[in-house]
Amino acid sequence: MSAVLPLGEVEASPTPEPGKLVTVLAVLAAAALAALSGLGVGSGSKLAVVLPLMVATGAMLGVLALTRFSVFVMALLVLRASIDLGKLSGDQASQGAAAGAAVAERGLDPTSLLGVVFLLTSALWLAAQHHRWGKLPGSTLRRALLVFVAAATISTPASVSVRASLLELLRIVAAVTMFIVLEQLIVNRTLLRQVVLAAFLSLLFPLAYTALGFLTGSPVSEVKGAFTRITGPFATSNTFGRYLMVMIVFGAALYPHLERGWQMALAALLTPSAIFLVLTYTRTAIIGTVIGLVVVGLIQSKRLLVTLLAMSLAALILVPQFSSRFTSLADVDPSGQPSGNTLMWRLSYWTEILPLANSSPVTGIGLSSTQLSTDEAKQPHNDFIRAYVETGLLGLGAYLAMLIALVGLGRRAVRASPPRSFERGVAAGFLGCAVAFVAVSIAANVLSSVVLLWYLFAFAAAAAFVARQQLIPNSDRLVDTGGSRHGDR
Repeated sequence: MSAVLPLGEVEASPTPEPGKLVTVLAVLAAAALAALSGLGVGSGSKLAVVLPLMVATGAMLGVLALTRFSVFVMALLVLRASIDLGKLSGDQASQGAAAGAAVAERGLDPTSLLGVVFLLTSALWLAAQHHRWGKLPGSTLRRALLVFVAAATISTPASVSVRASLLELLRIVAAVTMFIVLEQLIVNRTLLRQVVLAAFLSLLFPLAYTALGFLTGSPVSEVKGAFTRITGPFATSNTFGRYLMVMIVFGAALYPHLERGWQMALAALLTPSAIFLVLTYTRTAIIGTVIGLVVVGLIQSKRLLVTLLAMSLAALILVPQFSSRFTSLADVDPSGQPSGNTLMWRLSYWTEILPLANSSPVTGIGLSSTQLSTDEAKQPHNDFIRAYVETGLLGLGAYLAMLIALVGLGRRAVRASPPRSFERGVAAGFLGCAVAFVAVSIAANVLSSVVLLWYLFAFAAAAAFVARQQLIPNSDRLVDTGGSRHGDR
């Protein structure tokens, strides 16, 4: 079955087919909106430029979703890492006292609008799949994710800003929906490879955009304390670093299992990714990458561990600021205030925000409410504490269950995958990413790095396909099938 939501039956007649008519109208509307965006350039308003382009893009993606849903999903995976460039609002973690005032702008961000389009079309597609097959087979991870979403939803009415909580919930639900959709969509090796390819194609624009900045002498960056940190097309260096983290870990696991030509192409993506990761100076992302690569090395090749050690030493020697970044845990910025990235500041802030949950320990104070309830106006920098404070004991339990399910899925995929196979690379790569995600959660706001969640969950869906092979007779494992629930749809 093709992954299609038909537009309807058409009788032979001289009138245009509805599908073609819709396409023509969408193209004309997109052209008009693009022209409107061009007129907005002279106004000096980013909203006047970005909003028409996003409406046009959303309309075209909506038509694509109704005609070629699997292509639509692949396109989203390719584009998701690039559209933050058009954000109208800053990053939540860095907005400080202006966090509340930026909620309205965040609702018009390209990422929010794209999330709405994706959720609507995915709901239709999943409903069609359920109608056809009578059920939507799922994993333990899916159940854990849905329970966490439910806990976050329950916490929303008590939020300091219900609108801010709903927007954050929307972003998380969109990432969770990507996992649910891909879990249903990946039913054979061909689709498995297509999803992985689409994820890595997402690197092209961020890497090219950052490289062009260096070539022109003005890479997009931010200054935090004594460090100038590149941000790529994202709002902050932290987001860029964590996105690169999962791509490097997963890519390193896949590399030994690819044909020579694909290895060269992947190396061309991973090499600048590693360089730019170092230049983000994002400690949690760098440490998470090392942890993830150690996991991959223990599963696949001890040689990777030696290579990792050599690269770490080279980074310490060739980039002096890199080593100082890890020796400044107790530093303060030039103004004498904590930078928000130090160990001592984190410990102090965690002590301050934990009592916020006392008013509602079971359901929490609502997503994104921490930075609206403290003088520092910052996120917790610890997703375990954030889960408790913002979603209560219910949310903390669900978050812990989600982390356990992530790691458990990775372990099952490794056991189910044949040694020295592409599937083993997928399984080892995802397990490395999952362990890195858990480690980074201890000292970072990874739940707010929605782009990280999109690609982590995409890799989770790929691993879920590999893990399902344990439920299939040995003679049928990892073999493409057609005309059945596990064939092309």
